[in-house]
Amino acid sequence: MSAAEQLLVPRIEVRRAKDRFHTQAGWLDSHHSFSFSYHFDPNNIHHGLLLVSNDDVVRGGTGFSTHPHQDMEIVTWVLDGELQHQDSEGNSGVIYPGLAQRMSAGTGIWHSEMNASHDRDVHFIQMWVLPDAESINPGYEQLDIGSELGRGGLVAVASGQGHTAAISIRQKEAVLWVGRLKPGETVHVPDAPFAHLYVARGGGELEGAGQLEAGDAARLTAAGSPTFTADPANGAEVLVWQTGPAPGGLG
Repeated sequence: MSAAEQLLVPRIEVRRAKDRFHTQAGWLDSHHSFSFSYHFDPNNIHHGLLLVSNDDVVRGGTGFSTHPHQDMEIVTWVLDGELQHQDSEGNSGVIYPGLAQRMSAGTGIWHSEMNASHDRDVHFIQMWVLPDAESINPGYEQLDIGSELGRGGLVAVASGQGHTAAISIRQKEAVLWVGRLKPGETVHVPDAPFAHLYVARGGGELEGAGQLEAGDAARLTAAGSPTFTADPANGAEVLVWQTGPAPGGLG
């Protein structure tokens, strides 16, 4: 454990869906868990290595036209619909529920993300984590892990630690876990210096924090491994990042 980690004060902070930054642009309905675009709060820049967690709904026939990124690991998780990806490295693919996608921006990459349907919304979560090395070659990976999710519990979806059946990310201190939890199913949040639990669908109870509903998040700092129990009627779909601390110059 690093000296910085030893100084962490154990706590769980709940952030409610209604309190997130909100961008609405006709074609886009987006809720931001952290400062993003013109939304800025110096006290809400990141949690550990997680800098962005956007819950986006994009209307049919629209999307994010070609734009650049650099030195960021970008993971996209679709909840409903299909998202078409294309980038300047020649990668393309359609992302759908159960298919994990990672783009390493590295030295620089241009990409577009368009709704693959002309008449149906696409709903997805996009998350950015800092890489552990700058100026790497840009990269792309996608992997269908639907069968893994069907077994229950939390499944490693994106990992810098070599988890089987997970897309790889260039950050050895970060893992994204996803759980499609059955009604009443209980899981343990990974024990990490920083963990961010986002309820994408349904709801449940987090030990030490109480009830969470869709769109709510819990930010855990040195909080051990509390349980999360999915709603007994509707279950839950949760996304949990475990990370180390961000570099000292951030936030």
